[in-house]
Amino acid sequence: MSATVHLVGAGPGAADLLTVRAARLLGEADIVFYDALVPCEILSLVKTQRRVAVGKRSGRHATAQRFINKQLVDAARRHRTVVRLKGGDPMLFGRAHEEIAALQREDIRVEVVPGITAALAASAELRVSLTRRGAARSVTFVTPRVGEGERESTWIQAVLAADTAAIYMGAGEAEAIHAALIAAGKPADTPVAVVESASLPSTVHAFGVLGELPSLARSNGGPMLILLGEVYAEAVAARAERPRRAIHAA
Repeated sequence: MSATVHLVGAGPGAADLLTVRAARLLGEADIVFYDALVPCEILSLVKTQRRVAVGKRSGRHATAQRFINKQLVDAARRHRTVVRLKGGDPMLFGRAHEEIAALQREDIRVEVVPGITAALAASAELRVSLTRRGAARSVTFVTPRVGEGERESTWIQAVLAADTAAIYMGAGEAEAIHAALIAAGKPADTPVAVVESASLPSTVHAFGVLGELPSLARSNGGPMLILLGEVYAEAVAARAERPRRAIHAA
């Protein structure tokens, strides 16, 4: 059997943000391995009953990556169309390289279907661009998470060097992120936006400054993104003005 394993991006969560190709493959797949962050609305597009949860969530039971790799290899030997459904985009903090390498070692064909990553979905929701002519010409996507046995991360240096930064997987680590950036010289008045569950009806967001990050990033359990940079200054100023306007109107 000539099998293909498709690493498919589920995007930020809203089903109507899937690509046409992703939706088609969900309907054609013989078996689907899906992440914990993939919502039921997207899973409802899967036609096959062969659905395997292999999600990884911080602080909860997780399927070991090497076991996921083996499951994909075994499935490709039994089925023609295998889908590995990943939250966001497979190629950004999705460990796609490990799965691709495992499949290629077994001469199994792999195709990647991009998905909308959280930083783009959050920017659309906030209506604030990650870049701005003359003000923000560089963007960095980072995560402070470091796996056991991995080399030290350079995420702090990347944030300091970029005009705008998107910090992934920051839920529960806002205090440490805040302390690390300020200790490294990032001004406490740097504008910040925090977005949880971007693109979903349950989404919440808040604007403030880096010094307020621990109180801004109180998670309700959804995936959280922390955004920093001067592009958020106007939104932060507008937030500060709202109480005054309300008092004046009264």
